[in-house]
Amino acid sequence: MFSTTCNPSPINMDPMSSASYNSRLNDHEHGTLPNISPESTTEHPRPEYALRYTLKGHQAGVSAVKFSPDGKWLASSSADKTIKVWHARTGQHEHTFEAHMAGVNDVDWSPDSLTLASGSDDKTVRLWDVSTGKMLRILKGHHNAVYTVSFSPRGTIIASGSYDEAVRLWDVRTGKCMKTLPAHSDPVSGVHFNRDGTMIVSCSHDGLIRIWDVTTGQCLRTLVEEDNAPVTAVKFSPNGKYLLAGTLDSCVRLWDYHRGKCLKTYTGHKNEKYSIFSAFTITKGSYAVMGSEDSDVYIWDVQSKEVVQILIGHEDVVLGIATHPTDNIIASSGLDTIIKIWIDDS
Repeated sequence: MFSTTCNPSPINMDPMSSASYNSRLNDHEHGTLPNISPESTTEHPRPEYALRYTLKGHQAGVSAVKFSPDGKWLASSSADKTIKVWHARTGQHEHTFEAHMAGVNDVDWSPDSLTLASGSDDKTVRLWDVSTGKMLRILKGHHNAVYTVSFSPRGTIIASGSYDEAVRLWDVRTGKCMKTLPAHSDPVSGVHFNRDGTMIVSCSHDGLIRIWDVTTGQCLRTLVEEDNAPVTAVKFSPNGKYLLAGTLDSCVRLWDYHRGKCLKTYTGHKNEKYSIFSAFTITKGSYAVMGSEDSDVYIWDVQSKEVVQILIGHEDVVLGIATHPTDNIIASSGLDTIIKIWIDDS
């Protein structure tokens, strides 16, 4: 089921006029980045990821892991109130950032790989200088825990989603809130910018996925699956044409949001309780990757929907998943306080 109705009346704090509804949604049709192609029939070698490193240091569950855009670093966030930075290829610990007053739910990198943003149960978003480990800014405004954060492709805006049901857009330079979007009727579990930064997508436990015009704050589209299961994670594909969304009915769905159509549904894992991240990997074919409550990591072929590999090694729910921007590397993290780095050398 698909709906283009957007019930909230977004607050427009920017007098600039945006492109028309259709032209904005058509922007994603152009570009030269690698494609996630669900209709492709090209066969790729099956992935052969093997465990290379086990990273220990967090004292509580690790909620998220993210590779830096330059591929050198891996950041992790944890319920132990800290963020850690590790060498992506060796697993060596580099920094620990401490200042949050409660557990950290998500972390994201600036496009230049020099700054980290983190969202926490202490209701704040914080910015960190990766080279020095110093906190740069505290972004205050959410009325409840901040669950998800995302840098814009140019690094000038941060989007945050909260248990207060709102999405906020922040000016990175000034630290001021630019817009507040009354996005959902339940906690916001995911936000992500598209590749040119003109749109963001949000998802919520209310079962809705919404696409927003960054300039105007207008809700462009609402996607809802027939069963209306809570949506726990969402992100644009690398080419900007599709969305990958995880839901609490143990499904991951690939959406063509321009047509409002669910193209593929990936199953086999377990996800009924926790918000679990998902990701694409395009370094060796097109695959979708997600953690699971059965303590494993699942990899699906985007086109065939087949589970092509299961990574076994964690001892509890796998919450965080990240794929390296250029190499065949996957990072995973979970309630067992452990981070694992998996590499395919084949």
